[in-house]
Amino acid sequence: MTSSVINVTCPHCLKTNRIPNERLEDKPFCGACKKPLFSGKPFELNQGNASKILGNTDLPVLVDCWASWCGPCRSFAPIFEAAALQFEPALLFAKLDTEANQQLGAQWRIQSIPTLIAFRGGREHTRISGALPLAQLEQWLEQEGLL
Repeated sequence: MTSSVINVTCPHCLKTNRIPNERLEDKPFCGACKKPLFSGKPFELNQGNASKILGNTDLPVLVDCWASWCGPCRSFAPIFEAAALQFEPALLFAKLDTEANQQLGAQWRIQSIPTLIAFRGGREHTRISGALPLAQLEQWLEQEGLL
C-alpha cells in the first residue's frame, strides 16, 4: 500500500515540497532552504507569493486579511495566532496586509476587515468577515469542512 503525498509550498523560499501524509505531524523542513514548513504561526502572504503558495499547496490555507490601523484586526491577531498553533498542519495560516497589498485585496474583493478567506487548491472555498473568538472560529472551520 502506498502512502498519499501532500504538496506544501515553503513560505520562505516558495519551493514545493512533497510530504507523505503520515509525516505532516513530524514538523517537516523544506528540502531546499531547510526551514520549517509549519511553524505554528501565520506567515505573510503578499502579491509576490500568493499565487505560488495558494496554487501549489494541497492543504487548505486560511488567510486573515487585515490592516495595521484596524482595531478589530489587531484584537483578532492573537486569536488567529492561537488557531495557527492549535490547527497546523491540518490547515495553514497566512496574513495579508491589505494596505501593503492593495491590488490583491481588490482582486479578492475585500470590502471589510478583518476578513478570513479559506483557499483550497488555489481557489476560494469560503470567507467570513469580522473578528471571531477562538471557539467560534473553530466552529466555523469545522462547519466549512476545513478541520
